[in-house]
Amino acid sequence: MNSKGVSKVVGLTIICFTLLFALAADSFAVSKAEIDVGVNASLERFDNQVKGAKEFRGVAKGMLVIPNVTKAAFIIGGQYGQGALKEGGQTVGYYSLAAGSLGYQIGAEKFDLVIIFATDEALAKFKNSEGWEVGVNAEVTLIDTGMDVPASTLLSQHPVVGFVFGQKGLMAGVSIKGAKFTKINPE
Repeated sequence: MNSKGVSKVVGLTIICFTLLFALAADSFAVSKAEIDVGVNASLERFDNQVKGAKEFRGVAKGMLVIPNVTKAAFIIGGQYGQGALKEGGQTVGYYSLAAGSLGYQIGAEKFDLVIIFATDEALAKFKNSEGWEVGVNAEVTLIDTGMDVPASTLLSQHPVVGFVFGQKGLMAGVSIKGAKFTKINPE
């Protein structure tokens, strides 16, 4: 590749990451109250957009809710979001999601992510990790939001399931493989 081509790729990459951070402004919450507002709104969307959501919520040992995850890419991509871990309807901790990727990709989008921990063991492993990574510390089975399968059946086969919903933007497909979740301490 000649120097003109390299300059174009570098320039477009800088534009992409500028776009990522501009779109992610509301994802970089600074307080527990801001995160809680986003989490509650995301749970309302979850109940309205995901078949069987209330049943999943009822049998979950814990739920990690990350509203407004922002993803942007131009060959190099990244995604980021902040949310809360809930047990029995109560917030027990705050977490960030961060992931990067490389490959044929372009665009930007936002989405909500809810991860259901079906067993005490899966939840404990998440809570006791320094940085829980999808695909390394556990497999997360992403469920089609229109799928009509009883929660008890699905969760008996998969201890950790995830739901992606409320997508806005121009990117094809969502993957959380390699996403790292880290405990944070907002104000």
